[in-house]
Amino acid sequence: MSTQKTVRQEAGTVGENPVRLDEEKAAQVIEALNADLADAYVLYHQLHKHHWNVEGAEFRDIHVWLQEAYEAVEEAADELAERLQAIGGVPHASMPALSAAATVEPEDEDVYDIRTSFENDLEIYGDIIESYREHIELAEGLGDHATAQMLREQLEDLEEHAHVIDHYLEDDTLVTDAAMD
Repeated sequence: MSTQKTVRQEAGTVGENPVRLDEEKAAQVIEALNADLADAYVLYHQLHKHHWNVEGAEFRDIHVWLQEAYEAVEEAADELAERLQAIGGVPHASMPALSAAATVEPEDEDVYDIRTSFENDLEIYGDIIESYREHIELAEGLGDHATAQMLREQLEDLEEHAHVIDHYLEDDTLVTDAAMD
């Protein structure tokens, strides 16, 4: 661990930014993006958990899809953090800060059947989608069109993933042992 003690920017502060977004406006967008970042990590960990624990006849396809989904969420989180920094913010990076900023609740530590897991994932996706829509409007209203565009692009991916999960939850998929009796 480094012994360097020089703080370049304190967490929770807004610094100058090269994109010339007013500090007060930037502060509002930074708060929204840090919530999105925290929510992304909740979703990432939950999808990863389901990737590790999925079983059953459709294991392979779901296992692969879940990996693609959590990797997409991780990529989006990185983009959020980089945008936060670009507009003068400090991205949340510690588990306590991320946990405090998250607006979505992860499922508990237990392992569930994939249908229940997907239902829980779909709930988080829905909450995040609603939050993104609000944050797009916020960014647009504050004149931060680049952030709004980035969020729109990420929203498309989130909606597509929610749509895929919805298809997995159709009645003719995710067969359980009880259904075979």
